[in-house]
Amino acid sequence: MARLTLRGREISTRHPFSDGLRREVADLAARVEALEAENTELRRHGLRLAELFDVVEELLVPLAARDDAAVEDALTRFRRSL
Repeated sequence: MARLTLRGREISTRHPFSDGLRREVADLAARVEALEAENTELRRHGLRLAELFDVVEELLVPLAARDDAAVEDALTRFRRSL
């Protein structure tokens, strides 16, 4: 297990606070891991949202111009991406 230090000084495993510090470090490591997983999930959702915005933009311009072929092409690409 990693050595514990407090203010730059190594703490003996017999130190009365060493067990509490080890638990705290383990808890913080678990919390960081959970936050990193959540961050990855949020990035994935953000990317998907950006892709949906792109599809909506691709649809709005051809719809305004009444370009049915471009609308159908955009919808086909979107369906394939699902």
